[in-house]
Amino acid sequence: MELFDRISEDIKSAMKAKDRVALDTLRNVKKLFLEAKTAPGANDTLSDADALKLIQKLVKQGRDAADIYQQQGRADLAEAELAQVRVMEAYLPRPLTPEELDEQLRRIISEVGAAGPSDMGRVMSAATAALAGRADGRTISTRVRQLLQAL
Repeated sequence: MELFDRISEDIKSAMKAKDRVALDTLRNVKKLFLEAKTAPGANDTLSDADALKLIQKLVKQGRDAADIYQQQGRADLAEAELAQVRVMEAYLPRPLTPEELDEQLRRIISEVGAAGPSDMGRVMSAATAALAGRADGRTISTRVRQLLQAL
């Protein structure tokens, strides 16, 4: 089942369960999916990879907003944002553990044939494509830099 269809089905389930947070969050996600599908050049399609990117963007925005609310002493608003983030995270692939990330990055470094920090760009290009959705770009960059400097 495509992610778009799964979201639509889960909206129905949230309505039946009277889960207001899930319902509002999923409706917002579906709205963004529909906007992406009808954007110029989209040909009324939205791949699961593009849908995941949209959800990842929403999750990041929600976390950033929650951080700002925390800094301003608005724990109530921060918790509301984090509740929505938790709903959206259910649709994302399981993130890699630090050990799994290192293992994947070492494999990518050997496949690319990187010899040192000067090959950072090539490794990052391959790593971000291979690990999309499973690890944060900043984390990938930090670990790649550390692993390349150790060569």
